[in-house]
Amino acid sequence: MTNRTRIRTAKVPRGTTAIRIPRQGRRRIGRRAAQPIVLVVPEQPSLGARAAAAAGGWLWDRRGSWAPTAIALAAFLAAAIVHALAWWSGLVLAPATAAPLIWLLRTNRQRPAGDPSVRRWRNGLVLLATTATAWAALALAFGPTAGPLELLWLISTIAAQTLWLRSRRTPDPTEEIR
Repeated sequence: MTNRTRIRTAKVPRGTTAIRIPRQGRRRIGRRAAQPIVLVVPEQPSLGARAAAAAGGWLWDRRGSWAPTAIALAAFLAAAIVHALAWWSGLVLAPATAAPLIWLLRTNRQRPAGDPSVRRWRNGLVLLATTATAWAALALAFGPTAGPLELLWLISTIAAQTLWLRSRRTPDPTEEIR
């Protein structure tokens, strides 16, 4: 087969575009004919791909800030799966809703809080933990989308995310003294 009829394929990496410039004339350099010029140009990503990459990078950089939301999404999916497999597991989890209240009574007895802000934080965390445990028990028994459970999940997720961001922004008092 002669050189004129044989197809020459250049290896081009994925995500790039090859632009071929055909041979000009029949000049020979030395004993070999001049090869066509191949320019490899990177492919420009679409606007949607750029936006997705920017959003993904932003979420990855701030992944620690979104931990409560990720946990809430995982709990929602897990509750849906467990409800489909064993709806009676909600009855097993129901007594656990008293655990945060027991913790609060025990903590207040052993380490009483003199500062009102400490009492508010403890009460808020116990309220959120009791709500989350009660939601989990009800979601396992009736399904996470039954009745007002979706709204309760959303409100609890927003509250947990707000408390998480608030607690991470509060400066450490020992660092302010230095």
